[in-house]
Amino acid sequence: MTSTPRLELRAVAKSFGGVAALKGVDFALAAGEIHGLVGENGAGKSTLMKIIAGVHADYQGEMRIDDQAVRFRSARDARAAGIGMVHQELAIVPTLSVAENVLLGMQPQNRFGAIDWPAMIRIASAHLDNLGLSIDPRAEMGSLPLGMQQLVEIARVLFSGARIIILDEPTSALSPPEIARLFALLARLRAEGRSFVFISHFLDDVLAVCDRVTVFRNGAKAGAARVAEIDKTWLIERMIGAGHHELEESYRGDIRLESPSAARPVLTTDGLGLAGAFRDVSLTLRAGEVLGIYGFMGSGGLDLARALFGKTPPERGVVRIDDRPVRLRNTTEARRAGVAFVPESRRSMLFALEPLYKNMSISVLDRLARLWLKPKREQEIARRHITALGIRPAEPGRVLGTLSGGNQQKVALAKWLTFMPKVLMLSEPTRGMDVGAKEDVVRIVRRLRDEGLAIIVVSAEPETVLALADRILVMRKGRIAHEFADEAVSKDRLLAAA
Repeated sequence: MTSTPRLELRAVAKSFGGVAALKGVDFALAAGEIHGLVGENGAGKSTLMKIIAGVHADYQGEMRIDDQAVRFRSARDARAAGIGMVHQELAIVPTLSVAENVLLGMQPQNRFGAIDWPAMIRIASAHLDNLGLSIDPRAEMGSLPLGMQQLVEIARVLFSGARIIILDEPTSALSPPEIARLFALLARLRAEGRSFVFISHFLDDVLAVCDRVTVFRNGAKAGAARVAEIDKTWLIERMIGAGHHELEESYRGDIRLESPSAARPVLTTDGLGLAGAFRDVSLTLRAGEVLGIYGFMGSGGLDLARALFGKTPPERGVVRIDDRPVRLRNTTEARRAGVAFVPESRRSMLFALEPLYKNMSISVLDRLARLWLKPKREQEIARRHITALGIRPAEPGRVLGTLSGGNQQKVALAKWLTFMPKVLMLSEPTRGMDVGAKEDVVRIVRRLRDEGLAIIVVSAEPETVLALADRILVMRKGRIAHEFADEAVSKDRLLAAA
């Protein structure tokens, strides 16, 4: 790393409506460095990154690149200066091919000025191969799993030639083997001189791949250090202070799983199968139980949850709810049977430009009113959920898109709780959240369990499963590979079983 920072911000401040989002922040990124940035939602990380990426032009302070003062007026200015950003909510075009997404805005042309499709396929294929990604460049982007979409998005920014790359939660949808592959790629690109800002709520990932880390809290820098000189406790203390311990148990050591519940079965499956996704899945979910389903991306857990919600119906086997066989041929039948599903992508089930109360009532409008909408009734329900789930800001009319990721996840949960389902399935319920927001979700899920709800949590995050589950099924290559119950389980044992 050189002595002069590739990127430097000095005394940067930014306010929104009189509320300070950044308070005189200093930040420096060296050439050939991976610099971690952590902090709770609302701590100021996103605001700082949007300044760097040219989204926010109105701010106080100074930004320098290679010791030259710069001031971007648009995202285009930032891209022209060699800055690229991979957002957590991916900026992909799902109906286009992988190749078209990789070369978006940079498509090769033939001598007639038309897109040279064979050349685009060749270039994209070579670029993906160079990154170690075995992805068909002709495949439709939307057909890929979320984790693969994220890797293609990273490939697109790298292909643009950016020297400074901001990665916002880059591992949130990736399995451990894919994370290892990404980290190896970042290490190689770092050695070539590229610089990365690595924003993540996964503290283990920050400690594993970053050279330095900066912690934000309440719009100010709460600490900065070389990763080799700190540990997770150091980060947590500076992020949220003392008093947040519910998730820390899952960060360290073993978690003790209780004895299997003797309550009545709510959901059972026998020999469930779907070609190319999962096979011979037999399980039992009981009232007042959280069943964790853990596995790497593609292991079959998410496919199983989607099948139980009728999105991709199983081809064989039997599903019983309350000991009665049911057919789940579509989501309408699943809902009528009492099954609810919160997917890993909040964007797919929520309406960012609509108010909270409309997002909460959309799935139950047919039960609230037969002939016409009743906004007052919708808002009454929303207020009840806002109070019960601790949603902030506590305003039913607030536009959903203005909330943090953690609060949006609470809204996604509220959508199903007006009329309590028999089975609630959650896919990656804490994805992309800071420690404090994750802890809120853990408390909500545990409360619903204690009220007797039968819950399935599907996740590729060991910490999430360990924090939430009473019993854990590990899936591997579409089959249940191991069950953990009535024993101590560690993250290492989960990874080994997967």
